[in-house]
Amino acid sequence: MHNEKHMRPIPYGRQNITESDIQAVVETLQSDFLTQGPKVAEFELAFARYVGARYAVAVSNGTAALHLCAMALGVNENSRVITTPITFVASANCVRYCGGTVEFADIDPATALIDIGQVRRMLEGKPKGYYSGIIPVDFAGNPVNLEVLRALADEHGLWIIEDAAHAPGGFFVDSQGERQFCGNGRYADMAIFSFHPVKHIATSEGGMVTTNDEELYRKLLLYRTHGITRDPAFMEENHGGWYMEMQALGYNYRIPDMLCALGITQLARADEGMARRREIAKVYDEAFAGAAGIEVLGTNPSAITESGETGHAYHLYVIQVADRKGLYNFLREHNIFAQVHYIPAHTMPYYRSLGYKKGDFPKAERYYEACLSLPMYPTLTNEEQQYVIEKVKGFCKA
Repeated sequence: MHNEKHMRPIPYGRQNITESDIQAVVETLQSDFLTQGPKVAEFELAFARYVGARYAVAVSNGTAALHLCAMALGVNENSRVITTPITFVASANCVRYCGGTVEFADIDPATALIDIGQVRRMLEGKPKGYYSGIIPVDFAGNPVNLEVLRALADEHGLWIIEDAAHAPGGFFVDSQGERQFCGNGRYADMAIFSFHPVKHIATSEGGMVTTNDEELYRKLLLYRTHGITRDPAFMEENHGGWYMEMQALGYNYRIPDMLCALGITQLARADEGMARRREIAKVYDEAFAGAAGIEVLGTNPSAITESGETGHAYHLYVIQVADRKGLYNFLREHNIFAQVHYIPAHTMPYYRSLGYKKGDFPKAERYYEACLSLPMYPTLTNEEQQYVIEKVKGFCKA
């Protein structure tokens, strides 16, 4: 039996900072650049290579990444964009920042991913051009099948921003049997990632946009830094070496070199972290298989290879139980800090003020009533995981 008094608190997610991470940050602190220096480009290059995209633009956080994507695609007050209510609100807010209208599509209860069937019905119910784009979310690390979504988007003239904040290293298998990694730009116009501490790659705060489109890439670079360019090739006039041009209304969404130095060393361990996450998920899967009263959120079938390997990136491990509040409180009493992801966006007071109401998306609301994210991070020990399993099962049996 575990001695609970000596058990350290077990959160749902936790960063892993090593000596080499610390060293990389210290070296950057001692270098010539704290911001807009060489580490930014180095991190971008390494990340683009990691996901298999042509271009990557590092920014201050995942929300800034979403906002820049919406700007680069020209979202404005005439734009209508479809997204999922089961996500962090930033996936929807980025459309509102640009004055656009957000419309939600309900989820597939098996995976909690956006229901592509419902998206199709929404599109077919309106004239072409009514909707501008779609923001699918690789929720919990579970990849959306973007090949299917792309075909639908092309049919209706939509762009796609893939919110892959939960899924660096995740993949789905396309109709040719090829692995399509989240953010590789093959099907989405752009993808975004987040480097918040609980994510796969932690830089404390930080984000990334990936794309294969050079024109969008140029816009992202411009909007990231106040709409200013220093590149003579893109200037209207040039007064000399000091000259710069503000060509659009951009933002200061830059990321410091220190955080990029941390990102580079974190990225070097990404595969190892992913393997461990999948190992942890497998142990949970086996422990909860057939356990009465515990339902494990399913993996998108297109994210499973023929040999049974998973492309799920497991940012979160989600179960559903009848007495979610009871289990949440019980686990906290035993030093296990499970979390709920997410409160449906359309039920938030802000979105209710725009006309949404409870009852609009019953599947998302039912999912929310029962969902709980269990501890899932590479440094979770086998002993800690067994302790979590024992407590969850004990409560659900009672």
